Amino acid sequence: MGSGRPNGVNATAAALLGLLHDGPMTGGQLVAAAVARFGAFFTVTRSQVYRELPALAEAGLLELGEQGPRASQQFVITPAGRKAFMQWLAEGGGVEGLRSPLVLRLLHAEALTPDQRVELVDGARAVVVGRLSEARARARAEKDPYRKAVADFTVAHTRAMVKLLDAIPTKD
Repeated sequence: MGSGRPNGVNATAAALLGLLHDGPMTGGQLVAAAVARFGAFFTVTRSQVYRELPALAEAGLLELGEQGPRASQQFVITPAGRKAFMQWLAEGGGVEGLRSPLVLRLLHAEALTPDQRVELVDGARAVVVGRLSEARARARAEKDPYRKAVADFTVAHTRAMVKLLDAIPTKD
């Protein structure tokens, strides 16, 4: 988990620890909770979750909870995990960076055929428009002012992605 920080908690580990504040969860439940809570602004993949969980447990920040159906294993945040999460949370700042596989694909789209480029843009647009609808619904429903601000940011960011895709000509 070497992040260069004294407590060793990186953003992905912090995301998982934050989710586990709500109670014990399996890896699959953590993936689903991350999608539901973080939306498109902070992605946590299944492989990241299953890579982080053993490292967090080894560091004493998580412990094994009850075993669930189909041998799924719950994880429980420990007092040390709560402390590490709160330390990470209180650190505040940090340089934000955009990490978007879609934008990376668009930057290299010249390597695709014209039909592949159209498929990339049209397919991405359909997904992003769907996300925009979901993001707007979440933003309207959110009552907590911090989560509301993040939900509004997600709407604005997703709107910007639609605008980006609309600016790309689909005919060469």
